[in-house]
Amino acid sequence: MSPLFLSLAAISLFSANFVHFSSATHAADYGRDANPIVCAQLSTDIDQQEAELNEARRNFRLLEAAGKGCVDISIGLLAKGASVDARDRFANTALHHAADGGHAGIIRLLLDNGANVNQPNLAGSTPLLRAVTANKRKAVEVLLAAGASDDFVGGKGVTPLGAAAYNGNRKIVEVLLEHGARPEVSDGTGKGAIIYAAAKGYSDIVAALLNKGLDINLAYGHSLTALMWAAGHGNDVPEPEGLKTVELLVSRGADLDLADDRGRTALMIAAERDHPMVVAFLLNKGAGRSLRDKTNKTAADLAISEEVRKLLQ
Repeated sequence: MSPLFLSLAAISLFSANFVHFSSATHAADYGRDANPIVCAQLSTDIDQQEAELNEARRNFRLLEAAGKGCVDISIGLLAKGASVDARDRFANTALHHAADGGHAGIIRLLLDNGANVNQPNLAGSTPLLRAVTANKRKAVEVLLAAGASDDFVGGKGVTPLGAAAYNGNRKIVEVLLEHGARPEVSDGTGKGAIIYAAAKGYSDIVAALLNKGLDINLAYGHSLTALMWAAGHGNDVPEPEGLKTVELLVSRGADLDLADDRGRTALMIAAERDHPMVVAFLLNKGAGRSLRDKTNKTAADLAISEEVRKLLQ
């Protein structure tokens, strides 16, 4: 007999002996187990401990089953009294675990059994934020449909839209925007979703956010605009991608000569970050090369390479 057959047989045995399905709850309503072999092993472990399966252990096993995507076992544990409100030591509920694993069927099961869709854990993360951070689009869609807050700011100051933009996940960004996420909302660090996308060269996400009517010259923390962040993109961003984002912002009307709280413009920031392609583009579009920051320095003064200094002469 093959290992897979044995695994499936173990699940069937668990379903027959441990679970007494009501007419309203059937595994077929919530999809299949994510990994039949993993779930079969968990089923065996639970069967071996059935005599000792008190409330606390049932709750622990529900957290485990939800995280592993085991539908039959989750239904059985709920039927035996496991609580959807139970938490682990980090205050994660079964819904957090299911969201993190992207198990959309179990998410629906838990919600149907009264799970709080907006319950934060100790770090302030909701199930939606966990699903977004893990790039689990189907889970995100199910949670949003159940009323998850798309503007909830987690304990670390992160919003779901900001997390999706940071990850470069355009599809999840679009799902959140379609469900009403507001692109102008800043997180606990003073950044909007467009700042994360601009700084990482995700021009498609920048475009999606601007298409929702976001003010392109909106200043965030330290009076930095999306253009300034794009001009000073990280060194891990390929220069052509950084330039593409700068070009998009300028084509949409970004003000070239706005200054941050240090008095520095996008051109100055690009020069200091040693992005010659961006410097050349901004100069060609008319950025002021003679402007000075609050320490009386020009972009040329801030340039760290000879190549950029020559462009600014």
